[in-house]
Formats: sequence, structure tokens, C-alpha cells
Amino acid sequence: MTPDDTPWVKPLGALVLLLFVDLDPELAALRPLGGFFVLRTGAAPDGPLPTLATTYENPVSDVYGNSLTFRVHAVAERLRAPELRIAASVAQQALAARLWSAALGCAALYGHVPDLDPRLLHWDAQSSAPDDLWLAEVRPLPGDAATLADTVLLGHLEPLTAALVAHHRMSAGLLRGNAASALAGAARELDRWARARGRTEVATRARALTAELLAHPLLADTGTLTGTAFRRRSCCLYYRVPGGGVCGDCCFTQPPGPSAKAASG
Repeated sequence: MTPDDTPWVKPLGALVLLLFVDLDPELAALRPLGGFFVLRTGAAPDGPLPTLATTYENPVSDVYGNSLTFRVHAVAERLRAPELRIAASVAQQALAARLWSAALGCAALYGHVPDLDPRLLHWDAQSSAPDDLWLAEVRPLPGDAATLADTVLLGHLEPLTAALVAHHRMSAGLLRGNAASALAGAARELDRWARARGRTEVATRARALTAELLAHPLLADTGTLTGTAFRRRSCCLYYRVPGGGVCGDCCFTQPPGPSAKAASG
């Protein structure tokens, strides 16, 4: 499918004329961005890790039987979350941020994205960024919004949403709001990094791709993007953890009272 065949994609116009470097086997251009953007490639040094395909397909309740279940319980313990679904929301948004950051960073810097097929992407649920994700093989794909949506949103975040909805009392709308928030956050950080280094073409491409992705039917109703600022229409539930507050893009301006808590979940 080309961008012209996809009604929610607007053409990038002159941006397609930008010169990019080819994807390298180590995705070295992501390293200066650090943190959530870095994607390690090749075999993991500590032996084989489960793939995200396995994680999505087998979200068992046993905490030691599945990476996603283990991560949710680990987050719950760290945050002292009163409900597992709060930890599930936080864990899902963090993984979404990792996936969007790596994919959007590659699209903006290289003009291509690596194939992030869940069968190629290994996840260490016991680690954190940038050591948690390993891509077995770098296979270049086009860096347009349609490919990004297929790669991240449909390839990862929708099956992740289905797994969490099936095993926790989660709202699919809340999780898609998390996905949109994670995308906007990655774009904002990439924009800040690029402008600080005079890479305005990178910032411009990242912003254009983000706007197109947030117009995707699965994300279009999740919030409003103004420049690089995003205001979502749902809440990730972080305010419910001890000492937690509202996030910068939350639909709430302050932690809600008891009457609003029932509506937010």
C-alpha cells in the first residue's frame, strides 16, 4: 500500500527529496539520542531472549511463565500499585515508547525503518532501556507513515493491547491513548534533540510523520496534537500509585477525586 492509497496519510511533499544514509547493521545513528531510542542489534550477549511474538501470543497468568506478566508484576512492585491494571498501563506505555522511539528515530534520521517483526525483536523484561530490546536482523523498510503504522501500531501495539485486555481489566481506549502519548513523547524528544543540533530537517520530518500517525483511525480519537504538545482524552492511571500525579499530557489537570476515578478507569 502506498501513501496515496491510505486516506489518513498526507504526502510529505518535498521531504521525500531529502538525502538519507542507509540503515547500518548496528543502527548507530540512534546512539546519540540515547535511552528509549537505542535499539541493539544482533544476538543478545547473555543468550537467547524470548521474542515479542511469544510474549503477545502467550500472556499467561503465571508471573514466571511470560515476559509481559513478569514485567507487569515487577512494575506493580516497584510503584506499589494498588491494582495490577495500573502497572499494566505503565508497562505498556513504556514498551510503546521504546518501539515508537526506535522506529520514528530511524525514519527521521535514515529515511527508512528496520523491520520490527515481533519474531525478530527480543525483549528482556528484567532489564530497562536501552538494554531491553534486541533486533536479530536489520531489514530496511520504507520510512513513511503507513509503514510505521503497520510496523509498530499493528505489528506490536494492537496485539499487546489484546493481551492486556484479555488478562487485566483494561480499556482498549486507555491503551491506545497510551500508545498515542508514547508516540507524541518520542516525537517531542526527537524534535528537541534535532533542533538543538541544527538538524531542522530531522525535526520537520519527525513532526510530519507524527501528525500523520496520530490521524490513523486507531489513534485519531485519542487526543489533540498542537505543534509538539499533545493532550490526550484518557488517563494512564499513574495518579493512582502512591505519590503519583497527573502526566503533562493527561486529560486531567490535577489528580481527580473519588467521583472521577470511577470514570477514568
